[in-house]
Amino acid sequence: MSASRPLRGVYIPLVTPYAPDGSVALDALEALAHHYLDAGVAGIAPLGTTGEAPALDADEQLAVIEVCSRVSSERDCQLIVGAGTNSTRTTVASVKRLSAFPTVTAALCVVPYYVRPSQEGIVEHFRVVAKESPVPIIVYNIPYRTGRVLEADGLLDLSRTKNIVGLKQAVGGIDSDTLRVLAESPDDFAVLGGEDPFLFPTVLLGGVGAICASAHLCTERFVAMIDCGLTGQIEAGRAHQEALAPVVAAGFAEPNPAVFKAVLHAQGLIPTPDLRLPLTPASPVAIEDALAAIGSATI
Repeated sequence: MSASRPLRGVYIPLVTPYAPDGSVALDALEALAHHYLDAGVAGIAPLGTTGEAPALDADEQLAVIEVCSRVSSERDCQLIVGAGTNSTRTTVASVKRLSAFPTVTAALCVVPYYVRPSQEGIVEHFRVVAKESPVPIIVYNIPYRTGRVLEADGLLDLSRTKNIVGLKQAVGGIDSDTLRVLAESPDDFAVLGGEDPFLFPTVLLGGVGAICASAHLCTERFVAMIDCGLTGQIEAGRAHQEALAPVVAAGFAEPNPAVFKAVLHAQGLIPTPDLRLPLTPASPVAIEDALAAIGSATI
């Protein structure tokens, strides 16, 4: 486990590329990881929402982790692995398997979805997972996918819990709870932006970076924008933010990661634009709009 390096910068929640026969294209995944590291990202984050983790079986998930672990070792980069489910028992089992991969920096664990637990239940879920996990935990708060928001009091409680090192906050904007967590959490608790239109202001307000699906596109410019936020270069950062806003909008015009995979396929970076049902490929209009936005934002 690589826990000594603080979380900081842009992390790519890698798409999972598929071969024409529908299998996971592991060679393409490895090349893609190197591509983003060459572009300046701090680390890679497979098996998240953008990686279609629920659509992969257990063996496929382990194969993805193995590839990304090898890349992390070769490149000395951070590796954040998606491992959360809506069951505490299965989440504990999921994080425990990461002990086999010494390069893993942290596990990204989502607020339990569908079952709609209480605030107390959500907090206790993360306490149990953190206690049992061999790797540090990053809480993933994304209520429009889970049906439950983890509120500021619970987040602040968890920010002081052993083995919980950070938060990916994706709550639709910068709300009062987010401001409280940024202001009141310990200095060593890493708040990472997860709402792509608001990454730059989140960093200006105290965030340390982002786990950013949109950075699959115009990666260098997303890295530059976050670096501007971290170093207080407001005017330059705002210019990046304004240029990248249409890229973010185009990337999420249809269900994630359809547009990102379509563009990556068009750019020759993955072998197919395919997703697994119930997700379907991006429309021609969405692809055209995304490519146009990228063209306008290219430095």
